[in-house]
Amino acid sequence: MTKINNEHEFEVAIKRIEELLKLVDNDTPPTDKNDIELDFISNLVADYEEENYPIEAPTLPEIIKLRMYEMNLTQIELSELIGVSPSCVSEYLSGKSKPTLKVASEMIRKLNIDASIMLGV
Repeated sequence: MTKINNEHEFEVAIKRIEELLKLVDNDTPPTDKNDIELDFISNLVADYEEENYPIEAPTLPEIIKLRMYEMNLTQIELSELIGVSPSCVSEYLSGKSKPTLKVASEMIRKLNIDASIMLGV
């Protein structure tokens, strides 16, 4: 098998990986037939998932919400941190508007968000 072609093959491969994980651990030599099979099937599953279940990049509102959660910030605290009104933050979080370049710059610095993500590059 060089490629997983359908959902049935995908499910069978997942079950085989689960079986192999019981037989392989960190001490298993890389020449072990189970380790080799696990590596091979894992790559096939990864390729199938990438093609059929791609993970989309998060949206700007999702990234801002995540950083707010990680930093334990409320919308009001975020508005004070970046120097905008709470209603502006609400608009950013709902996706109704995007931050100005000045506000985006503040978010990049104060929320530690990558500039390419913030600027949509």
